Amino acid sequence: MTAQASPPPVAITLGDPAGIGPEIIVKAFHAAPDATRGSFVAGDVGSVRRAAQALVRPGQPAWPVAQIERIADAAAVPPACIPVLQAVAPPAESIALGRIGAEAGRIAGECVVWAARAALRGELAAIVTAPLHKEALAAAGFPYPGHTELLQAEAAAHAGVAVEGMPVRMMLANDELRTVLVSIHVSLRDAITAVSFGGVLETLRITHRALHRMLGRAPRIGVAGLNPHAGEGGLFGSEERDIIAPAIAAARAEGIDAGGPHAPDTVFMRARARGGVPDSGEFDVVVAMYHDQGLIPVKYLGVEKGVNVTLGLPLVRTSPDHGTAFDIAGSGRADASSLIEALRMARRLAAQGGETLRAA
Repeated sequence: MTAQASPPPVAITLGDPAGIGPEIIVKAFHAAPDATRGSFVAGDVGSVRRAAQALVRPGQPAWPVAQIERIADAAAVPPACIPVLQAVAPPAESIALGRIGAEAGRIAGECVVWAARAALRGELAAIVTAPLHKEALAAAGFPYPGHTELLQAEAAAHAGVAVEGMPVRMMLANDELRTVLVSIHVSLRDAITAVSFGGVLETLRITHRALHRMLGRAPRIGVAGLNPHAGEGGLFGSEERDIIAPAIAAARAEGIDAGGPHAPDTVFMRARARGGVPDSGEFDVVVAMYHDQGLIPVKYLGVEKGVNVTLGLPLVRTSPDHGTAFDIAGSGRADASSLIEALRMARRLAAQGGETLRAA
């Protein structure tokens, strides 16, 4: 009888080494062996060892860190040890905790590029990205405002299509609420411009396909308006009447269960699951028109529970829903809960198949 091959591992990218990424990675391996089992860190061995040493408690040894040479080596690392693959060139200079720096941005960005390419080659089940700092990423010369756009570019290049041919969307989710964004990391002025018929319809299509696979049924999608009171019949803006409602109608004609546009100050409350019962709200997911409109409600419910999922990629990618927290980097106070939830969600999505989140 032939032995069954082990499933591909999950890679956790280091994040910005000047932030809390290395610390929450170490804490996740220590606190949640069920979530980290079968995972390894794609990053810098020295940064992880520094974090492990900083977290040593009196009378206890540091959590051991093992350098691996190949992805396959992660499976042989003992449970009480953190496997790290040196995915990038080590820092050329000392990384100061809590400070924006081009060298830290280089390491963070190159870790994501390495993991994305490995996942696109089929060598990884999923990638979970620890937080990077957008200013540091820009200082290192990366022409992307964040993880989502960098991953989109890598996936498009792998597929041999233009970036526009690889539409992606950001979903933030916890056990009470899910929200998907029409636009991501752009100014508010540009986000308003991005509320187009095509953009809203594409978001509804991506959301429907991704959530249908996750839930095993067609999702109930509530669509938020852009303006106060969803425009109040055109009194406070015409985008709902001229753009959003026609896009919803087109989506419904395709069999997508979408409704709205709803007043953005109440639609999230209507979608929120109650009493610990999953998907007990009026909607399974809310499509929000721009970044903060969608993220504030989810983060208000608890940053430690939220997970960021990129929809539309030909790979599974999740991340914690918080940033680098430079103000507490190195203090030992960072909470790994969101990273642990991101790991658990990545495993669930990967188990559903490689095309779980793909839009087409």
